[in-house]
Amino acid sequence: MPGDISLVEIMKLVGTEIGVSDWISVDQTMIDTFADATLDHQFIHVDPERAKAETPYGGTIAHGFLTLSLLSVMNYSGLPKIREQTMGINYGFEKIRFMSPVKCGARVRGRFLLAETRLRGASMLMLTYDVTVEIESERKPALTATWTTISQFDPKDRPEEV
Repeated sequence: MPGDISLVEIMKLVGTEIGVSDWISVDQTMIDTFADATLDHQFIHVDPERAKAETPYGGTIAHGFLTLSLLSVMNYSGLPKIREQTMGINYGFEKIRFMSPVKCGARVRGRFLLAETRLRGASMLMLTYDVTVEIESERKPALTATWTTISQFDPKDRPEEV
């Protein structure tokens, strides 16, 4: 569904899947960079030889929080842009479950079901998504989450019907 959409149109899509992101490759460089940024250098993430020898994964796996953080870029490639929006804000998560590890070299993508929309003041639309991050060729997803974002817009652009 990517493209652009109006505030009125998106509010009518509650209960439907409104986007699927592009696939993203999770390689060792990405995992190592995330480990450096978060200071989480646990061997299951950054030591391929030890992870192969001592874990059931056959090598390193991505940090769960790395997979979660990829939702931002998945949002850009998978969701329609709201025409009236001047800024998007991450509001937070209600429920996050890490269902399956993302092995180094895997590809992931996000599926977004629009669960709820709610106007907040004269210039904000809160959007809540039920998100699933799939792992290519795997039955179980990497994670599921309920994610709320805010679409900020100029009050003069608020349609009369909302």
